[in-house]
Amino acid sequence: MPIQRLPPQLVNQIAAGEVVERPSSIVKELVENCFDAGASNVSIEIEQGGIQLIRIRDNGCGIEKDELPLALSRHATSKINSLHDLEQVMTMGFRGEALPSISSVARLTLISRVAEAHCAWRVFADGREQDFNPEPDPHPLGTTVEVRDLFYNTPARRKFLKTEKTEFGHIETLVQRMSLSRFDIGFTLLHNQREVFNLRPASTQSDQAQRVANICGDSFLENALTVDFSAADLHLRGWVGLPTFSRSQQDMQFFYVNGRLVRDKLIAHAVKQAFQDVLFNGRHPVFVLYLTLDPTLVDVNAHPAKLEVRFREGRLVHDFLFSALHRSLADVRPGQQVLVDLAPEVVSLTSEPEAFVSRPMPSFSESHSARMSSVASYSGMPRTQTSLPMAVEEQIQHYAQFYKAAVHDAAELPVAAPEAETPFLGQAIAHLHNIYILAETERGLILVDAHAAHERINYESLKQQYQQGAIASQPLLLPINMKVVPKEAELIEQEQAFFTNLGFELTRSGPETIVLRAAPAIFGHADSEGLVRDVLADILAQGMSSRIQEKLNDILASVACHGSVRAKRRLTIPEMNALLRTMERTERSGQCNHGRPTWVELSKQELDKFFLRGQ
Repeated sequence: MPIQRLPPQLVNQIAAGEVVERPSSIVKELVENCFDAGASNVSIEIEQGGIQLIRIRDNGCGIEKDELPLALSRHATSKINSLHDLEQVMTMGFRGEALPSISSVARLTLISRVAEAHCAWRVFADGREQDFNPEPDPHPLGTTVEVRDLFYNTPARRKFLKTEKTEFGHIETLVQRMSLSRFDIGFTLLHNQREVFNLRPASTQSDQAQRVANICGDSFLENALTVDFSAADLHLRGWVGLPTFSRSQQDMQFFYVNGRLVRDKLIAHAVKQAFQDVLFNGRHPVFVLYLTLDPTLVDVNAHPAKLEVRFREGRLVHDFLFSALHRSLADVRPGQQVLVDLAPEVVSLTSEPEAFVSRPMPSFSESHSARMSSVASYSGMPRTQTSLPMAVEEQIQHYAQFYKAAVHDAAELPVAAPEAETPFLGQAIAHLHNIYILAETERGLILVDAHAAHERINYESLKQQYQQGAIASQPLLLPINMKVVPKEAELIEQEQAFFTNLGFELTRSGPETIVLRAAPAIFGHADSEGLVRDVLADILAQGMSSRIQEKLNDILASVACHGSVRAKRRLTIPEMNALLRTMERTERSGQCNHGRPTWVELSKQELDKFFLRGQ
């Protein structure tokens, strides 16, 4: 068959295969055009899930009569003029493919009026890019695009559409997501002439929060942190749900880059790493986040539907997002959203082992470190103190003394001096079933899972010590000879430095024998041999390569779990109060290492309801 030029309608139908996947794809393209037209209100009318009708009206700047045929032609746009413009796109659309692609697979009518015109003009398109005959119309200022009978001329594609309910569900979800990207625009959505929602423009912070609540639910805002973080010409703001407010699906994750809704693997990985040790297994975080950066640093032309972006400095963006979310979550202690000044006995954690690369890295790439030092804020609060007010050796000794006292029955902690006001987690009054700490507060009662809380405290302490160079080690009264398989003995022999940094003193004494002479001080006199075997199993499962850095937190979490207060071990009142006070100073103390909550509160009002008091 000879080479021949394809007719415009077939070319547009081929392009429609990338642009028009289902009715919601059309809604996305047309609403983005409304954004670019400067609209303050967008009305979306849907019939039969968008298969029968999609009508989108805006009050934007409109299109000149003479430009209507161009708007319906391929690669005709007012949004870019050169390659330079393409490299710094700030508009939602820029390729000029949407309208001709849609018109090639549906019956499209375009009506538009500019401010200076006496009337609007209407044209009909079928993807052939010819025979346009504008007709006058009484339409007000702005533009309406009407799309009927989707895939009427491509029945094979129409068969792939789902039920009316399913297709409209996709549209509703999309419009909700787009409404979160532009608070300055009002949105109306109707399905089969029934109003689904009507969102007014949100100019104030309270109005914006209300829109988020309308989309994500009031419970989200009640369990969310406000994020406002800037560094290296990057700005992240928005809301992120607490780890205990998570979902079984990724259906409540909204991320916008320069106002554009995206699904990006780099962003997803950074968020996952920030939540890696506070989220319960199989759960997904909830967030509404907005990243703003120089448009020259992001390529929005990386995906046909513009759902993915490509960052020119991906490592910088990844580390920025990780650090911003990591610190936001870490700064939540019981009773306060942002800790401005850390207690003197708490070492501030400045960075975590990075799982995105094969070696530990600083929070931001070295090329931007100078720019990083001057900017770091959370919701207008002063920067969190990150200097070490005590020597590292004193810190380690302090923690070693506390944990040895907390683990052993014979030891008792000194009673804390009376405080001017009741601490947020209150004062301990009982140890229920040798598992739960019952504390009384001015507001009501607090229940704490002692093992889970102590596990988080141990874990954070181990991470801090590891970041400072090595975990404090404590010699055993008697060395322990352990029988192992040859590959485990070889691992001990080859990776002495790694185990030393974890607080172990291990040597190989034979082909299948190792000797344990010291264990992490935080571990006390518990099952040291069992801990060593667990760590060896973790390392052998992952391989002693750069990947072990990615799983280092899992190993530290295992050490922390072994060294924590065991369930059924009776705690004294001073021990319980010491644990409560340390929780109030510890990062992420609201969740254990597995993402489960460590404490719950019952207010006086809730207690009154149990007994029908005041009714």
